[in-house]
Order: sequence, then C-alpha cells, then structure tokens
Amino acid sequence: AYQAAGRLNEAITLHERTLAEADQALGPAHPDSLQYRDSLATAYRDVGRLDEAITLYERLTADREQLLGAAHPSTITTLNNLGTAYYLAGRLSEAIPLLERTLTQFEHARGPAHPDTLTTRSNLTMAYQTAGRLEEAIPLHEQTLTQFEQALGPAHPSTLSCRSNLGNAYSNAGRLDEAIPLLERTLTQFEHALGPAHPDTLTTCNNLATAYAYAGRLDEAILQYERALADSEPAGPAHPTTVLIRDNLATVYRAAGRHGEALRADTAPTE
Repeated sequence: AYQAAGRLNEAITLHERTLAEADQALGPAHPDSLQYRDSLATAYRDVGRLDEAITLYERLTADREQLLGAAHPSTITTLNNLGTAYYLAGRLSEAIPLLERTLTQFEHARGPAHPDTLTTRSNLTMAYQTAGRLEEAIPLHEQTLTQFEQALGPAHPSTLSCRSNLGNAYSNAGRLDEAIPLLERTLTQFEHALGPAHPDTLTTCNNLATAYAYAGRLDEAILQYERALADSEPAGPAHPTTVLIRDNLATVYRAAGRHGEALRADTAPTE
C-alpha cells in the first residue's frame, strides 16, 4: 500500500523487515521468501537504488530458474524486472537483449495482449528510446498503447504510463504538435488517478515541461518543472526523478536568462 501510494522509503523499511523474517522462518528458497525478495528489489528499483535492485534480481533469477525452470511465468517476470533495472541503470547493452528475450517468452506463454506481455513490450520500448532508436520505439509505443487501452481501459495507470512514454518519444523526435496535447491530457488523468506527488505523475509533468521547452515555451516549461520539483519533495532530494527535474529546471532557467536561479538549482542539496 505504501508503495502504490509512492511512499517508497516507508515501503522499503517494511519490505526489508519482512524479507529478513521470512528468510529466518521459512528459508531463503521458500516461495514466499522469493516473492518478498522480488518486492524489495522492485522498491529499490523504483526509488533509484539500482545497484541493490540489480543484485537482488540477479540472485532471484538464478533461484527461480533452479526451482521453477526458465519458462515459468515467475522466472520470466523476474527477467523482465532485471532487464528494466539494467535499462534504468544505463546498461542498455544488457537490458535490450534481455527484454527482447523476455518479450518473446511472454508472447509464447501468455499471448501478445496479456498485461505482462504489454508491460515487457513497454519496458523494451523505453530501452529502445533511451538508446536513441526512435524509429523502432515509436511504432512499438503506439502498438502497445492501443493494446493497453483494449486490455485495461484508457484510464488504467499502466495505460497512462504508456501514453506518457509515447508523448515523450514524440517530443524527442520533434513531433511536438502530437506530444504536447497527449502529455497535457495524460498529466491531468494521472493527477486525478494517483495525485500530484506520485512518481508516475511527476514523470509525466517532467515530460510535458520538456516538450514545452523544446517548443520554445520556456515560461510554461519553468512553471511545470517548478511545480514538479515542489511535488517531488516527499521522495527526497536524491531521488532520481527529483534530480532529473532539478537538472532540467536549471537548464531551462539558463535558456531563459535566469542564471541566478539556475545556479541555485545546480547547487541545491542532494542528500
């Protein structure tokens, strides 16, 4: 519940305690212990503690392959999570082939429109996008968004995340007339569904501000970045999303000639 509400530090404290107690009471290879380890790794990933997340996911992958087999859905899910952590850590040469493999396995095991398949395809698309492979990323984003809307509905958080990612891809490709209205709509939906401080809302706010900046609408970009930075305070100054928003805000301050504010953003505490 803490994790779903974006209260990740509180979630991690409980995850760590639960895992320690399960390892002691049930053993580290018990299915419940493996599930608690998976939950903790995901919380580490979402808060930006990627080295810790990757270590847990790599161990969990080996354990599940040994206990359940490489084709078991739980094993494939762990591979998807590991590939996503690699992508977030910038380890794209490891992330992309792993996510491509996982997508093929999910398509065979669960079908092309299953939510797990769609989530993996969305993660692969983001890895393509980060690697600058926009010609591959955008059609895959569009396909995945259509399938998310059909499978989960247009207002489901997973659908909204996919729509935000597509808007960001359009923005990066210079298709701003498509990006800006898509991101404006998605931000409003995220605010209603999850609140202004949720990580997915903050990411979409950052994406919209970036699109405004690319379009030369600097005043609107600054307002969005400032708003997102204020809403990200509960996550802490060192959270990756907070750092990204602060860096982007400093860049736009400089572009607008507001150098004193840019310097203050650059030198803000990060711990």
